Amino acid sequence: MKEYGELFLNNFFGYFNYLKDEILFKTEPWYHNYFYWLILISVFFWLLEIIAPWRQRQAVIRKDFWLDGFYMFFNFFLFSLIGYAAISYVFVELFNDFLGVFGVKNLVALEVASWPKWSQLLLLFVVRDFVQWNVHRFLHRVDFLWQFHKVHHSVKEMGFAAHLRYHWMETIVYRTIEYLPLAMIGFGIQDFFIVHMITLSIGHFNHANFTVPLGPLKYIFNNPEMHIWHHARELPNRHGVNFGLSLSIWDYLFKTAYIPHSGRDIALGFEGDEKFPQDFVHQELYGFKKEE
Repeated sequence: MKEYGELFLNNFFGYFNYLKDEILFKTEPWYHNYFYWLILISVFFWLLEIIAPWRQRQAVIRKDFWLDGFYMFFNFFLFSLIGYAAISYVFVELFNDFLGVFGVKNLVALEVASWPKWSQLLLLFVVRDFVQWNVHRFLHRVDFLWQFHKVHHSVKEMGFAAHLRYHWMETIVYRTIEYLPLAMIGFGIQDFFIVHMITLSIGHFNHANFTVPLGPLKYIFNNPEMHIWHHARELPNRHGVNFGLSLSIWDYLFKTAYIPHSGRDIALGFEGDEKFPQDFVHQELYGFKKEE
């Protein structure tokens, strides 16, 4: 147990120093800086919302703008800083040790190291997005998980920052389920930067008060005109629609796509959301309490 404790402490302080170096612009290479890329991408989409808003009557500082801004930094950095990153390393080590009991020392089932880098990243992007599409469906179908996912669906006015307004339990669910398939194709954390920035940009775009015609690409990439219906208060079924995160193709392939007309001004939320907590702390506690 001592070695796991040391692993936790080493990674706890390791992430602290890593984040400090990012803020002080000391990362190597300098352009692999999650902190400032988050700010830059967020400012970019906010400017698009100001210059060419899709919903022109929506205020620039919309409802819950600052709350969603806090969620962005909490879910992107602070949650890892207060222990998640260190705990994740410990659990990965525990899992590998558990497999070692059965003589399993390597989960890699598909060697991609010899592939061109672009094809490795494309595979990572597609596989990860498909896994996330399925996890997203679980968040809507499993009542226990839906109680946490309500935080994301409590958004009443959509904007780029709503992308990262979600309960920390979602991080645990997504990363736990992602781990095995990604490990089996040999991807490590160093491979994630480019893919993470692409998915961050698409996610901001999906939630932004800004849109552009995508033409046939709308059948491949998620977009605001599709994703707005995922947040609609009135849905055609009890489990939801349009579950794609970056790619819309899964919804078209598996018949969960739904865009009956322009959803620009539809009501957002879920039944009973008028009783949902309005502040960060109570939203984070909500899923652990019994429904009234």
